[in-house]
Amino acid sequence: CIGAPAGRRGDLGAGDHTDSRFAGLRRGGFLVFPVGADIADMGEGEADDLAGIGRVSQDFLVPGLVMMSIIQNAFANTSSSLIFSKITGNVVFVLLAPLSHLEFFAAFVAASVTRAFAVAAGILLAAWVYLGLHIAHPLWMLGFGLLASIALGALGLMVGIWAEKFDQVATVQNFVILPLSFLSGVFYSIGSLPELWQRLSQANPFFYMIDGFRYGFFGVADTSPWLSLAVMCGFVLLLCILALRLLASGYKLRN
Repeated sequence: CIGAPAGRRGDLGAGDHTDSRFAGLRRGGFLVFPVGADIADMGEGEADDLAGIGRVSQDFLVPGLVMMSIIQNAFANTSSSLIFSKITGNVVFVLLAPLSHLEFFAAFVAASVTRAFAVAAGILLAAWVYLGLHIAHPLWMLGFGLLASIALGALGLMVGIWAEKFDQVATVQNFVILPLSFLSGVFYSIGSLPELWQRLSQANPFFYMIDGFRYGFFGVADTSPWLSLAVMCGFVLLLCILALRLLASGYKLRN
């Protein structure tokens, strides 16, 4: 698979590339159990908004954990696959193949979507066994999961093109992707924040991924799911166009 080169990084000191594909599933899946157990004693009750759900239900954390895993794994798959291919030199064999930049893009992003959905399915299965989840709107959940994985796959592709070593990829993931994920309402409703912080959260595109995905679970959200869908479609379109332009230019690949 173009988007999923195999092998070890050897002396690069970055660990086993194949094992890293399952790290997200191990981390995300096991988080469901301790986090859920920590708040199991909070009690149950009725709630008509996300802030209320967050106070009374351990289920509230599950969509955030799943979406965070989608974000991290979709980004990691394209960025690490491409930088690994560049460093080892086997990207030249991909570039020599009779593939257009659109086919190159589609292969990498499809691989990232596959990985993100595989990890998300594992976490959902663990949560279903432990918590007995009920999903209010499965199609909304799948739609936002797909949009998020495409967006982060395209962003990871751009970072993989730009980066020249693994440290640069890790810097973007640790200081851009991870903070934006945590500050987008993964583990809380922004309705519980002061108004200023609510406004700042709404400027974060990752918030609309989380909020729309959570709407698929509960049927309620901090903002309109249609607004979240519109923002996500625009965000995905922008990232895809930028990634395709980079590929078409040959920036740091053919030059």
